Amino acid sequence: MKLVLTKKPKNPTIIEGFPGFGLIGTIAIEFLLEHLETEKIGIIEMEDMPAMIAIHQNKVIEPISIHYNKKYNLVLIHAINIGKNQGWKLASQIDDMAKLLGAKQIISLEGVGSPNPGSGRVFYYSTQNHVQKKLGGSASPLMEGIIVGVTGALLAKSTKTPILALFAEAKSNMPDSRAAAEIIKALDAYTGLKVDPKPLLKQAAMFEQKLKSIIGKTKQAEETHDQKKLSYVG
Repeated sequence: MKLVLTKKPKNPTIIEGFPGFGLIGTIAIEFLLEHLETEKIGIIEMEDMPAMIAIHQNKVIEPISIHYNKKYNLVLIHAINIGKNQGWKLASQIDDMAKLLGAKQIISLEGVGSPNPGSGRVFYYSTQNHVQKKLGGSASPLMEGIIVGVTGALLAKSTKTPILALFAEAKSNMPDSRAAAEIIKALDAYTGLKVDPKPLLKQAAMFEQKLKSIIGKTKQAEETHDQKKLSYVG
């Protein structure tokens, strides 16, 4: 696994969204990329994954790409596919990037299951004590829960970079743009990006179809790759 950066902005806030429950992180970062002026400044190469990329509307979409917004000094990590059991390695790459850039903070966007689908609730966990005031009433402290994947690995690591994790209750393991809109509201309250989440609700079907298509094709390609590998071995 290798971090490749063409630019190294100083002291940014890193916002990451990896595929998880409801694809909240992926949808939210996708939305931010469309509504903020950004440029791609890097990728994370993963040799443990099959050599494949997605093509959507004649554009290459890498499994993990890194983008920069100059106005708010944000580094956005956009992820479509992270393979299997890569949480610890990816957390180390993000931690290394945070140290390299002197990042002020890492913000993680995640989805969690809910016994009350459509509740619109957002929760947070932070390694700092002052975030509640900035979040206002947009998110409540996460009192109980199991955090897996990249976010869980980041929170478990010993890192000097402050971390804020936002969790939106999602209705299912399918793409949930409405829950992603709620996490955008909380992110906006905390960062002051002034990003209106209403377009996300209007574009819900488009976002969900796009991500379903890309992720579905990626999984199909991985399965084909695994079958070919088995046939060579067997």
